[in-house]
Amino acid sequence: MDRRPMKHPVAPPANPTVGGRNRVIFKSKPLTGIMSEEYFDLANAHHFWCRRRFDVLQKLAGEKLRGAGSVAEIGCGNGVLQQQFEDAYGVAPDGFDLHEQALSHSVARSGKVYCYDIHDRAPEFCGAFDLLLMFDVLEHIQDEDSFLASAAYHLAKGGTVILNVPALPWLFSGYDTVQGHQRRYSLKMIRAVAKKNGFRIRGLTYWGSPLVPILALRTAILAVAKPGLNRYSTGFDPRNDFLNTCLYHLSRLELVSQLVVGTSIMAVLEVDD
Repeated sequence: MDRRPMKHPVAPPANPTVGGRNRVIFKSKPLTGIMSEEYFDLANAHHFWCRRRFDVLQKLAGEKLRGAGSVAEIGCGNGVLQQQFEDAYGVAPDGFDLHEQALSHSVARSGKVYCYDIHDRAPEFCGAFDLLLMFDVLEHIQDEDSFLASAAYHLAKGGTVILNVPALPWLFSGYDTVQGHQRRYSLKMIRAVAKKNGFRIRGLTYWGSPLVPILALRTAILAVAKPGLNRYSTGFDPRNDFLNTCLYHLSRLELVSQLVVGTSIMAVLEVDD
């Protein structure tokens, strides 16, 4: 089968500032219960963690981002990363997810928004993308191998996958549980899953090292918390703009790339031909 990149013309929706169910292109049946809607209410381009994650992406893989002609995000949610990417590089990534509510409120400006299961392997997406972004998705997947195989189906020859996952298994807490996380990762785990699935690692870093003590405290609090505690707000809500700004500047007090410690791991992968 022809695996040359398929270039998608960028055409903005009728009202690029407003989402809506009518904008979603349904190619698969949506799923329920995969993520809480509250997470998408908190996750936005101004959230300190989303801002820092994009900073790290640019530092680790800026050349790959600038050179990508066709881009898709697997697990795009409400489109925050799509929006950040388009603002920075003028390329509008397509977005794939199965969370209908998040898709219908997408903040992505020009990228297409699909309710689509990558395991369905739509023929029009075969080898279609130079770059696949898979941010904070793999930790939700029980069968990593089949998921990465389906992701690779969508990748053009010579293409790149960039993934981000939560790090440090000992930080696993009630927040991870309500998020639907199967695991948190170590560098050894990322290297092993990449090798097993035929990927070469071209870039790798921990990030979020200044936030490790905060997450350790979160883990301790949630370990003894009463059942009624809102684990989303306890785990992800910066509470106010001032604290959000302080946490962002704190999170920047680290080198990228580094292999010492961090609350997340970002990896740049290429198919090992």
